[in-house]
Amino acid sequence: MTASVASNHPFTSISSDEAPLTLAEPPPQTLGLRDTFGLWANLGVSLLLPVAAAFVVLPGRSLWTSLLAVVVGAAIGAVLLGLTAAPAARERVPAMVLLRGLLGRRVSYLPTVLNVVQCVGWATFEIVIIAEAASRALSAPRWPFVVVAGLLATVMAVRPLGAMRVLGRYAVWASLAATVYLFVRVLGHPLHALPHGGAVSFWSAVDVVIAMPVSWFPLAGDYTRHSRTARTAFVGSAVGYGVSTVAFFTLGVLALAAYGKGGLDVIGALLAVPIGVLAVLVLVALELDEAFANIYSTAVSAQNVAARVDRRLLAVAVGTVATVLALVVNIASYEAFLYLIGAVFVPLAAVLVVAYYLVPRSAWDVSDTAPARIPLVVPWMAGFVAYQLTLPTYFDGAGAGWTSWWAARQADLGIPADNGWSASIVSLAVAALLTAAVALPAALRSGRRDREG
Repeated sequence: MTASVASNHPFTSISSDEAPLTLAEPPPQTLGLRDTFGLWANLGVSLLLPVAAAFVVLPGRSLWTSLLAVVVGAAIGAVLLGLTAAPAARERVPAMVLLRGLLGRRVSYLPTVLNVVQCVGWATFEIVIIAEAASRALSAPRWPFVVVAGLLATVMAVRPLGAMRVLGRYAVWASLAATVYLFVRVLGHPLHALPHGGAVSFWSAVDVVIAMPVSWFPLAGDYTRHSRTARTAFVGSAVGYGVSTVAFFTLGVLALAAYGKGGLDVIGALLAVPIGVLAVLVLVALELDEAFANIYSTAVSAQNVAARVDRRLLAVAVGTVATVLALVVNIASYEAFLYLIGAVFVPLAAVLVVAYYLVPRSAWDVSDTAPARIPLVVPWMAGFVAYQLTLPTYFDGAGAGWTSWWAARQADLGIPADNGWSASIVSLAVAALLTAAVALPAALRSGRRDREG
């Protein structure tokens, strides 16, 4: 790290083999490529992905069309994840602090609050999935699994680097064995026509897949700041999570074709696999890493606002909230949650990637005095609007007014409601082009000054 960048960091000389307790301490950079790849491959091993595969199924289309949507969405999302993960290794800061260089310290509070909300939501969903799968596999009540999963995930979040090393080096092999077994059994069963429902178009299916890796963008830096190099962070996160995304969405689609019996119950389909209960229980145990990661990242994100609060206290508080919510959450809202995440964070990821690689590194200020960059909020908001105008996020009940308002704006602009476009790709393009228009002139002026100097 250059001296000009280091001067923007408020680090003290404290060092530790564990993640720092506050933002004042420098993070140890001990994760090599094997650790980083293993961590992200394991984070991608999640029962949420095959569950989300129900929203990728294209009714009336061939199995291969749904699988192509999986590959396309995973490739786009994984590359975007890697590009947003790499800067954190170079700057040695967590994800929300990295956004100080993009938006300024105080403006970065806006995505920080949104990220805290989504992280708590993801942690809750992960605990729900763990408890639901375990209770169905063992024909037992759900609530004890909720409590145990929440407790274990919180304990892992208190000592995150230790958990990351175990996940990256050992747990990934258990998940690989369970995944291979499920694939062998599913592929050995006759594949039937895919059930009706799911995605309304190829590109809406792609959007669901993109949303999974992109949902990790505002968390990625919390882990890749511990990677040894930016290249390690990019390759490990993009390839690791991308491979797992393809594998588990594919597993979900194939399980529905083999055992779905015309429905969209992916967990039920996997449990129908011979000895599938054992494999699912292995994956349930490994699902804890996603719950842990979201609890830990909620705590680290909160430190962008409250820098001196011990992350361990924050993790315990977040874990408690997520566990309580998991006891009462309605999993039926999952699809709407996915689309909302995409609408908020896909364009912000594009703004970060374009701005970071255009703005001179010495100008990327992540300190407490980082000045506001209001012009860069415009591409983010424009990308969000573009997403809504392409595919309004859907809500039932009291939130239905939000959906109907955006649908009316679609009609005003002559955009067909069933356009079938990829809202994520449209949003990415709008945000990236506007960011380049804002950041490129400043980058060119800075380059001229450097040459003249």
